Amino acid sequence: MREFLLGLRLLLGSGRGTRVRFLLMTVGGSLGVCCLALVLTIPAILDARDGRAGDRTPVNFAGKPQQNRTLVLERSDPHGSRPFHRVFLARGTDDTPEPPPGLSELPAPGEVFVSPALHDQLERERALKGLLPGREKGLISPAGLTDPNELYAYVGTERSELTGFSATRDLKGFGTGYPPIPAVEPSTLDILRFTLATLVLLPLGVFLSVCAKLSAASRNRRLASLRLLGLSTKGTQRVNAAETVVAALLGALLGLGEFWLLNQVMARTGLPGLKWYPSDGALSASTLALCLLGCPALAWFVGRASARAAAANPLSTRRTAAPRAPRIWGGLLLVTGLGLVIGYCLTGLTDHPAQSIGIHTLLVPLGVLLTGLGLVLTMPLLSYVVARRLARSRSLTLNLAMRRNEVEPGSAMRVVTGLVLLVFSASLAQGVLVEEAQILRSSSPSQEYGLSLSDLSKDQQRRLREIPELRAHVIVMEPPFDPNDEGREIPASALVATCDQLAKMVRHMEGCVDGKVLHLTDPAKTEDSISPSTIRLKQGDRRTSVKINVPRQQVTYSGYDVTSIDAPVLYPPSKLPPGAVTMAGTLVLASASDPETVRTVLDRIGTIVPTAEVEPVGINIDALQQITVIETLLALGMIMGLVIGVAAFLVSVTDRAVERRPQVTALTLIGARPRTLRLVQCSQVVLPLALGLILALITGKLAESSYLVTGGGEVFWDSAGIPLLALAALGVLVVAILGTLPLVGRRINPELIRRD
Repeated sequence: MREFLLGLRLLLGSGRGTRVRFLLMTVGGSLGVCCLALVLTIPAILDARDGRAGDRTPVNFAGKPQQNRTLVLERSDPHGSRPFHRVFLARGTDDTPEPPPGLSELPAPGEVFVSPALHDQLERERALKGLLPGREKGLISPAGLTDPNELYAYVGTERSELTGFSATRDLKGFGTGYPPIPAVEPSTLDILRFTLATLVLLPLGVFLSVCAKLSAASRNRRLASLRLLGLSTKGTQRVNAAETVVAALLGALLGLGEFWLLNQVMARTGLPGLKWYPSDGALSASTLALCLLGCPALAWFVGRASARAAAANPLSTRRTAAPRAPRIWGGLLLVTGLGLVIGYCLTGLTDHPAQSIGIHTLLVPLGVLLTGLGLVLTMPLLSYVVARRLARSRSLTLNLAMRRNEVEPGSAMRVVTGLVLLVFSASLAQGVLVEEAQILRSSSPSQEYGLSLSDLSKDQQRRLREIPELRAHVIVMEPPFDPNDEGREIPASALVATCDQLAKMVRHMEGCVDGKVLHLTDPAKTEDSISPSTIRLKQGDRRTSVKINVPRQQVTYSGYDVTSIDAPVLYPPSKLPPGAVTMAGTLVLASASDPETVRTVLDRIGTIVPTAEVEPVGINIDALQQITVIETLLALGMIMGLVIGVAAFLVSVTDRAVERRPQVTALTLIGARPRTLRLVQCSQVVLPLALGLILALITGKLAESSYLVTGGGEVFWDSAGIPLLALAALGVLVVAILGTLPLVGRRINPELIRRD
C-alpha cells in the first residue's frame, strides 16, 4: 500500500508532462473500454431481439382446426425491402389464450393493433389500410416487437374469414422460446463474433499497451532512481503499477459513461437495418465486471511488467544502455499462423478443399489469430532488421532515422501496429462479407419482381415501368386454367415483349424476329404438352380475347436459374388490340441483383403500390434483412477498429515526439535543418509502416482466402477486394505522413538537453 501511495504522489507532483501523460492514458483507456463494452453488448442486443420474437410466436394445436377454438393465420409480405408481418386472430368460444407480449387482450373482430412504426406508415400511406381490415384499437408495446422499426400488426376477424386457408391453425398460446427467424443465424453469429474480435479486440489490445507504455524512457529513468535510492524490486514495480491502475480505473468509469451515452443516441437514431431499444444495450453484470475489474487488473500486470527492466538493472537504465535486439519468438508465431493459413489455401487448389467441420473449425480461427498476433509481435524485429541495413546508407536522413529505429525498435511497433492491424482486419471482414453474400444472395446477375396485373391500375403500371433501376419489363398473359382437371393439356400462356425486352430478361437468345408470334424454347428445360388457349382482354369497357397458338418458328433462349419467364409463346405488343390489357397476368420487372439495387427497387415498388403483393423471385426478404444487419455490424467494427487504430497512432506519435524533444534539440543545436529533421521523423515512422502494410496485405489476403476455402462457397480468391485494400493502405500511409510532419517545432529550448 505504501508503494501504491508513493506512485500516486509521484503522479501528482512530477510536473505537467506526467499529468498530460496520465490524461492521455485515461482518455485512451476510456475509448478502449467504450469499444470493448460495445463489442460485448452486440450479442446481447441480438439475443434481446430474438427473445421477444420467440415470446410472441404462436403455438398451435396439431391437426386440422376444430370448432370453437381460437384461430390464427400468419401472413408475411415485403413492404419495400422490409418485412410486413400480420397475425389474424379469430376468438373461440371454448378457450381464450393469453394475449401475446405487447397486448393486454386479444383483438376482437374488426379491431387492429399495430406497431408504432406501422402506425406512422399508415399515416403516410393510406392504401396500406386495405391490408388491415378494421379500425385501429391501439399500439403494440415494445415487449411484443423486435425493434422500433418493425412493421407488425394483430388483426381481429371472424372465424368464417379464416377457415378457407390451409395455413389457418388452432391457437394454443404464444411463446416458443426461440425465434422463427433469428436476426443473425447462430453459425453466422459465431463468425461475426470472431471477426469483431479480430477487428476490434486485437487493435484494442495494442492500443491499451500503447497507453500503458507512454513516456516509457522517462518513467524508467525515474523508477531506476527510486531503485537506486533503496526501494525494493517489487516495490518499484508497484509504484509504476499505481499510475496505470488509477488511469485504467478512471478510464473504465469514463468509458462506461461514454458507452451509455452512445447507446442512448444510437438506439434512437439506429443503424442501417439495425435498430434497438435502449434497454437492449444495457450493460450486463459480466460486462461491468470485465470493464471495472478486468481493465485495472490488466493495467496492474502491464505496469509491473513494464517496470521490470528498470527495477532489475537500474544502472543500465540511468546510463541509457543500448537495449538488446528483439527476440524472434514473435516471428515464430507469424510463421506458425501462416503455415496453417497457407495450408488451407492450398487445399482450395485441389478437387477436395477443406471444409469448416470437425477440427478445422478450431484450426482456421487459430491460424488467423496467430497470424494477426504474429504480425504485431514481428514488427519490432522487422523494424530492427530493416533499420540495421538502411543505417549503412550514405544519406544523412536515412542514417539518423534508422539509427534511432535500430536502438529503439519497439517504438516503431507502438506507432504503426494499430494501423497495420486495421488493414489486416479489413481483409478478413471482406472475406466474411463475400462468404455471406454467397449464402444469402442469389448468384444470378438479374433479379425479377412479379406483380399481379389485377392489383395495378394503368397509371401504377406506367410508374412501375419508369423505375430508374429497372433493366427490363415484360407481361405474362395467363389463360383460364383449372389445375384440378387431370389429363388436360396445359393451355399456352404468352410473354408480351419485344425482342429487345426479351434479350434483357435472359442470358442468351437466337432467332427472334420483331412483330411475329414465336415459340419460346429453352433447351435446358423439358417442355410439357401445350394446347392452344384463349386469353381474355379488357379494351376500355369492352371485353375481347386473343387466340394463342404455339407456332412452328422458334426462339431459342437460355434463361437464368430462377426466373418467371416460362411462357411457351412470345407475343409482340403490336399484335394486341389498341388499349387492350389482359384480365389475368403478371407484370414482371427486372433489375440488377446486387442488394443495394434490390432494396431500392423494392422500396420504390412499395411507394407506388403499397397494397400489391410483390413476389421477388428467388429472394428471401428475411435473408436480405439479415445480410444488412451483418454488413452494418461489420461496418461498425471497422469504424471502431479505425478509431482505435488512429487513436493509437496519434497518442503514440505525440508521446514519441515529446520523448524525442531532447534529441531533436541536440540535433538542432549542432546544425541540423528543420527540413532534415522532419524527413528523419517521417522516415522513422513511414518505412516500418510501409513494410508492415505490405505484410498485412499479403497475410490478410491469405487469411481471407483460407476462410473462403473452408467456407464451402464458390469464391475462393477474392481478387475484387485487392484495389480497395490497397487504397486503404495508401490512405493509412498518407495519414502517417501528415501525423509526423508537425512534430519538429521552431523554438529551441536548450534546457531540454540538460542532464537529469
